[in-house]
Amino acid sequence: MNARDAANLLAAGELVAFPTETVYGLGADATNGVAVRRIFELKGRPADHPLIVHVPDLAGLAQWGEDLPDAAMQLAESFWPGPLTLIVKKAARIASIVTGGQDSVGLRCPSHPVAQELLREFARIGSGAIAAKEGKQLQGVIDEALRDFVDKRKRGKPRPEILTAFGESLAEYDTLYRKLAK
Repeated sequence: MNARDAANLLAAGELVAFPTETVYGLGADATNGVAVRRIFELKGRPADHPLIVHVPDLAGLAQWGEDLPDAAMQLAESFWPGPLTLIVKKAARIASIVTGGQDSVGLRCPSHPVAQELLREFARIGSGAIAAKEGKQLQGVIDEALRDFVDKRKRGKPRPEILTAFGESLAEYDTLYRKLAK
């Protein structure tokens, strides 16, 4: 799957797993509350635990945050892209489920080239911000995506393209589905 395909999935309200410089994240369009809710459901995450919003560049800080202190801009200028999350007042366009009902949001601009390519492409066709629950390792994100795939398959709505980011073939999905569905 390439960045354009993944960005199209995000724009369609689907979830996409992507790497950052520290971990893998399972993300959704930060303006789509229904898609973001699926992250919470897959993770069994309490609704009051906020997600991080990933942005492609420094301009994302001003687009997704409001009333920004000078210190936030200085930190972003110095350390973005990179593994720094800034907590700022959230912009109104961010789905409230993303922030767990809080007035603040964690914004991050990852330096990983795959994340950057995805964020730039999504900025071109969609909102440009991805709300993500970051995992500790890739296997956890794969497991979450597989659970989502199994759930959709049981309801007659398989979404194998979510998993193509992991390089698996459709035949392997069917094998994985049969193992997980038992």
